[in-house]
Amino acid sequence: MTERVAVYIDFDNVVISRYDHVHGKGAWAHDGARDHDLGAIIDYATSFGVVAMTRAYADWSVRANAAYREDLVNQTVDLVQLFPVSGTKNGADIRLAVDAVDDLSRHPDISHVVLVAGDSDYVPLAQRCKRLGRGVVGIGVAGSTSPVLVRACDEFARYEELPGVTPDEVSETHPAPVGAVTPALVPPSAPPVGPGGTTRTTSGHARASALLVRTLKVAKKTDDGWVYAAALKSQMKRIDPAFDEKSLGFSSFKVFADSCSAVVTTKMRDTHQLVRLR
Repeated sequence: MTERVAVYIDFDNVVISRYDHVHGKGAWAHDGARDHDLGAIIDYATSFGVVAMTRAYADWSVRANAAYREDLVNQTVDLVQLFPVSGTKNGADIRLAVDAVDDLSRHPDISHVVLVAGDSDYVPLAQRCKRLGRGVVGIGVAGSTSPVLVRACDEFARYEELPGVTPDEVSETHPAPVGAVTPALVPPSAPPVGPGGTTRTTSGHARASALLVRTLKVAKKTDDGWVYAAALKSQMKRIDPAFDEKSLGFSSFKVFADSCSAVVTTKMRDTHQLVRLR
């Protein structure tokens, strides 16, 4: 049975904490900044299975939060509105926990819960999810994640170490974008050739090879760093359901992977193709 994943994001926690970690305490409130992309989180979640639901909790009437709405909706993230009820607590942890337990009771097929947060208030939720037989994966920002929450998860990843997240490089005039997804890679210099000697569209191949690299960065690997091609293709389609090597003119995924030799290495093990980044 295919593993299914539910992702819950305390939006203010990850966005504000990350921005302040890179630019200095209080910088997000001062700048009203928007330089964050949650694509790396969703990509990482696909390594555990099909992402069945993604919820992000925030007061979306706040100008800085509202600037993210279109991008998040385009990534099929369900935006949960939290209206402020006090000056000190936004209520995200309570609402998120209630929704998560309710979702797990109604959807027994959910096998993994990804908690994108850092507050120790989420420890009881992590424990409850584990008692319900679900794997718990935590994602938090350096300097703002409770060590107790880390220990409560089955797996924990630091946001800044996720593949696709821009390193902490900041200039005074042009701060580095935070969480930006890795840009498309330059395709091989010679255009791929299709059946009968016809040239495949270079732009389509470039997008597909960029997706291949993006997926390899978050895919589960063997001890020696390889990924089985069959599992790789499945995860690529979880990230981008429109991917289809045949629409690019390739007879099989093996042929497509071999065509991306500028960015990946392939080999056979028994009857299985394996792929890894160069």
